[in-house]
This record gives sequence, structure tokens and C-alpha cells, in this order.
Amino acid sequence: MPRDPDEPRPGGSAAVRVPRRRNRALLITVVVLGVVVIGFWIFAGFYTDLLWFRSIGFSRVFTTELITQASLFIVFGALMAFGVGFNVWLAYRVRPAFRGLSPEQQNLDRYRVALDPFRRVILIGGSLLLGFLAAGSAAGEWRTWLLFRNSQPFGTKDAQFNTDLSFFAFRLPFWRFLVGFGFAVVILALIAAAVTHYVYGGLRLQTPGEKTTVAARNHIAVLLGVFVLLKAIAYHLDRYSLVVKDSARISGATYTDINAVLPAKSILFWIALVCAVLFFATVLLRNWMAPGIGFGLLVLSAVIIGGIYPAIVQQFQVKPSEPDKEAPYIARNIEATRSAYDLADVKETEYKAAETAKPGALAASQATVKNIRLMDPAVVSPTFKALQQIRGFYDFADSLDVDRYQLGAQDQTPGTPRDAVVAVRELDLNGLNAGQRNWANDHAVYTHGYGIVAAYGNTAAADGSPDFFESDIPPQGLLSVAQPRIYFGERSPEYSIVGAPAGANPRELDYPDDKSANGQANYTYTGKGGVPVGSTFNRLLYAVRFQEGNILLSDLINKDSKILYVRDPRTRVEKVAPWLAIDGDPYPAVVGGKIVWILDGYTTTNGYPYSQRTTLGEATTDSLTTTTTAVLAQPKEQVNYIRNSVKAVVDAYDGTVTLYQWDTTDPVLKAWSKAFPGSVTPYSQIAPDLMAHFRYPEDLFKVQRELYAKYHVTDAKAFYSAQAFWQVPNDPTNRGAGTAAQPPYYLTLQMPDQTSPSFSLTTTFAPNNRQTLAAFMAVDAEPGPDYGTIRVLRLPSNTTVPGPEQVQNKFEADPTVAQSLSLLRQGGSDVVLGNLLSLPVGGGLLYVEPVYVKSTQGAAAYPLLKKVLVGFADTIGYADTLQGALDQVFSGNSGTTTTPTTPTTPSTGGHNPALDKALADAQQALKDSEAALKAGDFAAYGEAQQRLSHAIAAAVAASAASASPSPSASASPSVSVSPAAVTG
Repeated sequence: MPRDPDEPRPGGSAAVRVPRRRNRALLITVVVLGVVVIGFWIFAGFYTDLLWFRSIGFSRVFTTELITQASLFIVFGALMAFGVGFNVWLAYRVRPAFRGLSPEQQNLDRYRVALDPFRRVILIGGSLLLGFLAAGSAAGEWRTWLLFRNSQPFGTKDAQFNTDLSFFAFRLPFWRFLVGFGFAVVILALIAAAVTHYVYGGLRLQTPGEKTTVAARNHIAVLLGVFVLLKAIAYHLDRYSLVVKDSARISGATYTDINAVLPAKSILFWIALVCAVLFFATVLLRNWMAPGIGFGLLVLSAVIIGGIYPAIVQQFQVKPSEPDKEAPYIARNIEATRSAYDLADVKETEYKAAETAKPGALAASQATVKNIRLMDPAVVSPTFKALQQIRGFYDFADSLDVDRYQLGAQDQTPGTPRDAVVAVRELDLNGLNAGQRNWANDHAVYTHGYGIVAAYGNTAAADGSPDFFESDIPPQGLLSVAQPRIYFGERSPEYSIVGAPAGANPRELDYPDDKSANGQANYTYTGKGGVPVGSTFNRLLYAVRFQEGNILLSDLINKDSKILYVRDPRTRVEKVAPWLAIDGDPYPAVVGGKIVWILDGYTTTNGYPYSQRTTLGEATTDSLTTTTTAVLAQPKEQVNYIRNSVKAVVDAYDGTVTLYQWDTTDPVLKAWSKAFPGSVTPYSQIAPDLMAHFRYPEDLFKVQRELYAKYHVTDAKAFYSAQAFWQVPNDPTNRGAGTAAQPPYYLTLQMPDQTSPSFSLTTTFAPNNRQTLAAFMAVDAEPGPDYGTIRVLRLPSNTTVPGPEQVQNKFEADPTVAQSLSLLRQGGSDVVLGNLLSLPVGGGLLYVEPVYVKSTQGAAAYPLLKKVLVGFADTIGYADTLQGALDQVFSGNSGTTTTPTTPTTPSTGGHNPALDKALADAQQALKDSEAALKAGDFAAYGEAQQRLSHAIAAAVAASAASASPSPSASASPSVSVSPAAVTG
């Protein structure tokens, strides 16, 4: 009778065996559950991504990217697995039947015996592992493949090979990837085959007699032949790669490359090709001498022809007369770089800046002067927050944005676009009290920000605060915002659950409302954005994605609920257009009654022949990117071609993303549009009211100015000497640590060759290693016929016009200004210097810097505009108003007012005797106060403080008298911190 397998056997072994079976079953169950959990977690991430793309109408982007990656993964993974696996199998298949008797083979017998039971597992498992690793690398090349497949002609040929640039930008990178992948397959296959041959006796390193079998020799010879053939192809591609390589001075081929390296690569190509044939012929000839000699010749040629000969040419032909030898290739580099960075049509003119400030000099520049921006968007964010935050759970970006609006009849200049500093009132959950922080509040109640706040750029209120023309909750002002809610912004929560059935009580906090019984107005989201999350399955998916069980369990989620996520505009656009580089400063605008985010998208390549390569991250870093999180530098990616090909718009309410074609001629955009058909909306569909808010992008301009600092030099020999190169000056008012480049500034100004002011993006240049001014650059940032036109005013090289850093030093070193700033910093106040603006007006360079004062007491302190510093040539003005400061500089008559004033001697500070005496008395009283306080003499301290109070009052009176309109006196500096209207 058969024994029950679970029946205890003699010896009591069942007591041990049964727990082992149970442990094994438990282990299997845990493993299966683990696989299911991990699989579902991966599926949840994949499927929720698909739902997100569907919700905004870009599912084709998701599927195209996914299918491309999967195809590359499978194809190249299979190639690697088959290439290695087949060669290992073949090496085993042709193993010798008799391996001879030797200590070496006896030792190997033990390994063969140990390996044979697991041979198939090792073969299949090892091949699949290598295939998986190679597949992951190949899948990352999906962009390279799509550009290769959808290549578009540039319509321009390179200077060396007379080949369309599309070959270098689109096709050459993928060919090089294929060759590199082929090398990887062959090398791994060669190693694996050699090891297999050795283990199974095909290679006998220590056995007497023949060291290899015929089959092993032939196998290895074929693999080496394939390797050398790939090397021949690599040599051929290296020829084309010369025009996109970097050298010490320029990008692109140099004299040595063309006259030594290029012919060397051609020779090495033919040698490698012959060598490969010799290796293949070994199968028939059964003699390794010929391929061995060929391979040795290849190595020797690579060293002598490919290495030593170019070094000799460089040392003995090029270096003795390098400027002459390299001139043609530097000329190619200059031409290609200016074309690749859209600098070929820069309008550069000489500008002899006036060295003195003459009365009435600004009469012809009134349109520019009245638009001088006094609100620094990097300074006034705390002021916006203090005056317009409304509640602690709202906040503004720490650096605001500059736009322009054509306002209605309530504006001071109706119908004329005016520069504005704008910001949206975003939701900031960190502003909630600790007792308010819970899952329901964070994700279902506090869901959105509310409203846009805008202030004139060139004026301030009477107390120095921004002059708002759109503010408050509900919105009040000139912009007619029909939908003020901000569900998609730079500070939005990671995700929010919104929506409710019709007729249900709204639960989302809309905005504070004192008229409501509970002090707030509630709202239910009705936009088309978001992914439905009412079903149990979707709730489970998102509970897994966000690792939050409340999504599955909460009663706040119903059949009409939606989940909003990926809400940052920049991240949102990057996700739907992974082929774009996105500008680091998205900005809000009111278009058609809605608030939208506008972003600039760049197409780039690193394969433009002879164009100078630059690193985006370094070129776009300035004082703002180092001190604020609102403006980001680009990633550290190297490019040598860039275009602002796309304007992206994200609806702040429903999250809709629209990519508008902007550059209609860019071949890179055409290639991506072919790869992702329907993802880019044609230029013709841009609405006029939206186009009115487009502007020339900052990051592109930063890259262009970095390149133009060198490539304004178009003579090859002058370029070689590098004497005329410029640099972007450091920001003299940088509030961060260390030094950083001065950012470009948006201004409305009129360049000398323009008939009217234009909204522009501007920067200055200084000579290399100097702080004087070399040039002023402005690009027309207003959509229209002149959009993108870059104008450069180049100062004569023999002039010493002060640059921004020198002007800042003059401002703060002036005795009157220094005394005033010192006083403003006393008594619990601090001075914040705004951006130093440069404007080419009055035949010279006008520098304008707003001066803000803020309290040092409490975290809620905010800066108010109190003074304006102005510099022109060697003259400085400093007053409560821009007009007053200008009149000081231009002898009492800047030419920007209709009321004439009597000219006076130019002054660096407007030395009013009464004001000077009051300032001196205040300074002395301050010193006496500090001395008395240190000595513990409180009576003397009180007396000194009284004198300080009288001195400040006298200074105020002197300043007021000086600032009054008078035919015999010009405005003078003042230390007054009383409210002052500041206008253009």
C-alpha cells in the first residue's frame, strides 16, 4: 500500500518536513504578492500618465514616445542578447570532442562539470541581462532616432563637405550611436566567445601543441573582422565629425584637422577596410599572418598618421604662423556661429556717447524717459505681498514679471501700451497654520489661488508703494478679469481633488469674503482640466501614485470629482513637449478675460557645423537665477544652435496647454512637428490679443549676448587676437553672495535709428577685464515687423564711458548720497538698491536706479520707493522723484518738462547750503549719540538725539524748499523718508 506523503516516517522526519513545506509556500506567496504589488505600482504610474495626457489632448505625444522607446528597447535589446548569446552558443557548439590531457584541461574539467547543469540558464540569463542593460541605454536615444527618421533639410550646406546641414544635425548622431552600439555588441560577444572557447578547450593557453582549434580561430577571426569593419565605418564618420568638434579656440575643423587629420582618417578607413577583409579571409586561408600584419599596420598607422603627423603639422606648420593658417577656419566659425544663434543680421552702429550733461539734452527722448521703469520686479515682491496678499495662504513669486498693457480711458495715457509689473496671487499651503494642515484642507479645500495683481512700471503711489491698476479680491481695476482663479501655477499644491455633483454645497475655499456668514466664499471647479477620479479603480490608481490612502477612502471624493496634478506651467509644457527647452521665466498675462501663463520654448541641436558650442546652464545664469527660485537657469546642456520656435500657453484655470508655432522656418521644429503631428498649432491661429503679450525671451537673449560678446568681431585675425572681445558686466546691485552677471532688463525705449519707442530687452557690455562701457544691446521684444531685430550701439574703443559697476561705485561714493543713504539706514530702516537701468538717450548713456527703504523690524517689512539715483557722464542726480534727479543732472532742465528752469552749474549732488549744513549736523549728532551710548552717558545721548531730530527736520525743510518749482533753483537731494510721488 503506497505511503501517504504527509504520513510521518520512522525517525520523526515529518515534523521537520511539514514546516519546511509551509515556509516554502509562504515564501512563494510573498514573492508572488511582491511581484503583483510592484507590477501594479508600475502600471499605476504608466496608466495615470496616460490619463493625464488624454485629459489635455496630448495622448499622441505619450504613445509616440512610449512606442518609440519600447521599439528601441526591444530591437536593440534583442540585438545585444542575440549577438552575445549566439556567439556563446556557437563557441560551445564547435567545442572540440577531445581536449587533450594536461594540467590546464584537468583544472578546467572541474569548471565544465560545475557549469554544464546550469549552462542554458547561464546562457539565456546572461544574454537577457546584457540585452536588458543595452536596451535601457538604447531607449534613451529615442530623440536621436525620431530626428533621424523625420530629418528635414536646412537648405544650407557646410563649408567643407558641401553637405546639407541636416546630415550633421539629424543623421550623423544616430549613425554614430549605431556604430558605438555595434562596438559594444562585438566586444562583449568576443569576450564571451573567447571565455567559452577557453573553458571548453577551443583555446589552450598552456596545453602543448596547437593553441587553438580551427573552429575557434575562425570564429574569433570573424568577430575581429567585424570589429575592424566597424572601426573603418567609425573612421569614415570621424571625417564628418571634424566640423562639429571642439578645439582650443573655436568649434569646428581647424587647419590641422583639414590638412592632416582629415586625410589621415581617409587613409585609416581604407587600411581598416582591407584589414577587415583579411580577417574574413582567414576562414579560407587558415593563416593569421596576413590579418595580423594588417592589424599591426592599422595600429601603427593610427599612431603615426592619426596622431604623430597631425601633431607635427600643428607644431611646425601652424604655430609659427597660426593667425594666417587658422584665419579661413575662424572665418567659417564666425559665419556659422552668427547664423546658428540668429546673430547674422545684428544692426551695429558706432555711438559716441556724450561726455557732459547739457541742459535740455533729453528733449528728444521724452517718450523713452517717461517710460523708465522704477518698479524693480526683483525687489517689490515683498511689497506686493504686504499690500495684496490678503490672507496668509496666498503668496507671490519672489521675483515678479514685466509685461505691458494697453489700458482703457482710466489710464493716465489711454490707448498707449504701458510697462507693468505683474504677479498672480497663488495658493501657498505653507501659509496655513499648523492646526489647519490636514489632508482634506491641503487637497480638497485649499485648491487654488485668486487673481492677478498689476502695477505701473514707471510710477509709484504717494507713499512709494506700487501704483496698482489691478488688485484686490474680488479683482478691481482695468484688466476686466472674468476668471481670476489660479488652479495651475508655479506654487500650486502637488495635487487637488475638485468638483462636486450639481446642487451640492461647494467645499473649495474661493476667497475671503466678509459678507459671508462664515467669512469666505466657496466654489466648485467647473473647468475641463483634470482627470476624473470618481471610480473606485481610478481612486485606487491615484492612491498608489501619490501613496495616499485617503484618495481611496475619503467621502470628499464623489462621482464628479477630478484630480489636478502636474500643475506647474513649466513642468506641464516640458511633459507635453519633451523635445523643447523651456525658458526659465514663465510669466502671467490676462488674455480675453482669462489668466494664462506664457512660456517660450527653444529647439536646439549640438550638430551645426562650425558653430561655437556653448553650455545653456552657464550662459543663462545671472544674479536673478542665483538669488531667486522664480527665474531658473537652463540645464547644463551643450548646444551650438538655438531658436525660439514655440510660444506655449497654459490656461491658469483649466490647465489647457497650447503650443504655437513661432519660427516658421526652423528645420528642427519641422522635424519634431513631423514626429509629433498635431501637437503644434500653426502660427496663423495665434489670436491678436494673445500675441500682444508675447515678448522676446530672456534665455535666448542671454545666450545671444554671451556669443555676441565675442562674435561681434567678424575679422578672423582680430578674432584670433581676442583684444576686442567684450564681457557681460557683473550686477552691481546683486543681493546674493559673490558675483553674477547683470540680468537683461525689459524696457520701453527708442534706439537712435527708431522713430518711436519699442518694448525691448536690453543689456550692456564691458571690455574684457575692464569696467568701462563697450556697447549697449537691445532687441525689439514687441511682436511686429521689427520683432527680434537686435541693435547694438558700439562705443569707440578709446573712450572711457563708465559701465554699470563704475556708475554704481560713483553713486555710493558721492558724499551727499552716502550721507543720505547712511541716514536712511538708521532708526530701524534699511536701504534696498533697485536694478541699475541703462538707456541710450540724450546722445549719451543715462543710468537710473530706484532706491527703496524698508523697515528692519519684523518679518513683514517691505520696501517702498523713496529716492531715485540718476547718472549721466560724470554727473549724478539724487532726489525724491525721477524728474528732480534728472533736472539735477542736466543743470535744472533735463528737457523732459514743459516748465523751463534756469540752468545752473552741473552738480554731483545739488549742493544746497542749507541741506548740506543739516546733513552735516545730523551726521555729527549721530556720531555723538553713538559715543554717548558707549560711554553710558544717557544725558548726553538724549541731547544728541534731540540735535539729530532737529537736523533731520531741517534737512526735510531744505529739501522741500529745493524741490519746489522755482525759476531760480533746481531740485536737490533730500534725506526725507516722507511719502513722495515718483513719476516719469
